[in-house]
Amino acid sequence: MSKRRVAITGLGVLSPVGQSVPEVAAALKSGASGIRVIEVPKLTGQYPAGVVQGQFSDRFTRLERPFLDRTHEMAIVAARQAIEDAGLDDFDAYGPRAGVYYGNVNGGAVSVQNWCEEVLVNGKQKARPFTAMSIMSNSGAAQISIRHRIRGPVVTHASACGSSGVGIGEAMRAIADGYLDVAVAGGAEAPLTAALIGVFDGTRALSPVDPEDPSRSCKPFSRDRTGLVLGEGAAFLVLEAEDVALSRGATIHGYLLGYGVNSDAHHIGMPETKGQVECLRQALSNAGIDASQVQYVNAHATATIGGDVIESAAIREVFGEGPDAAFVSSTKSVHGHLLGATSALECVLTVVAMNESVLPASAHLGVVDERCRLNHVGERPRTDHPFDVAVSFSCGFGGTNAALVVGSRRSPEITANP
Repeated sequence: MSKRRVAITGLGVLSPVGQSVPEVAAALKSGASGIRVIEVPKLTGQYPAGVVQGQFSDRFTRLERPFLDRTHEMAIVAARQAIEDAGLDDFDAYGPRAGVYYGNVNGGAVSVQNWCEEVLVNGKQKARPFTAMSIMSNSGAAQISIRHRIRGPVVTHASACGSSGVGIGEAMRAIADGYLDVAVAGGAEAPLTAALIGVFDGTRALSPVDPEDPSRSCKPFSRDRTGLVLGEGAAFLVLEAEDVALSRGATIHGYLLGYGVNSDAHHIGMPETKGQVECLRQALSNAGIDASQVQYVNAHATATIGGDVIESAAIREVFGEGPDAAFVSSTKSVHGHLLGATSALECVLTVVAMNESVLPASAHLGVVDERCRLNHVGERPRTDHPFDVAVSFSCGFGGTNAALVVGSRRSPEITANP
């Protein structure tokens, strides 16, 4: 049975580099960074972080707010952007053929920390009734479903850094295989709390604040990289069967051509090149294309000492490293690591970059680590550089890898999902 082509008809984003598609497009072209210094209550130090400016509580009623953590607020707002961009609102007419696929690891992190303080510090014996709803990992997906009458599968994925990439890929599969006509897919995280920053600092993987310029604290692939930088935000896509999108006159931003997901089955905290290679090749096979057709890879590269080397070896094995190989960069250099939402943000940025004909930079790259040899875009974006096929790649703690093959709206003739 032939597969249906999966079109991207809506994009929504709240990120450290912009709170709308036009804003992130401008940031990609300029190379602007959304990383700055934060001070976190309960912790004594300063930390670099990718921060979404502003609060979102005023967009919700007094009765709604107690049920919503910052994570859920951002999920609702970004998903609404994507849904409105797709020219949709109420999905009731789709019945069970519309779904939500969501990636989140930490649930309502602010709400969790607040309740822990209440019980452990203040001795409170019982939480307020709405606390349960504000800490759940699936609340973001549930809130989107409730507000937009999405009555098909509403699924939350928690596969570490690959969470929202897995969500997007599984939504693509459901549409391609004919189970759904439309899906809202993405993720959200708000991890800039003492509890989570302290946990990541404990792994000895966090970067200190760059002493010359805090916005330069995240340096993927660089010889001078010093660790990852956490970020917050939300990003969503609306995916549709191409025939359904065309029948209602929807604007198509691009296509999801292929998806790969696997496990390294190696180590709870250390990635492995072999598993990453297999995932990338699985995605290319699913898309029915050769590695030589891929022009850009948005790498997972978090700027950790070991992780970047392992991933570079995988990308090199699949795509090569010479001047004719796919260009490679890591946009985490300007927005930080959004954990369960990072796949979705990087996929959205890849689609936006395609449509703006800009190759995103690995900002602050400087001198490339010799072990990270690739066809790097470099530390400045390359504008006026059209490309039509790209891969957005994510690798997570626990070993789950997720690769998404994206095709531009300029090349609808590319065969997807053979």
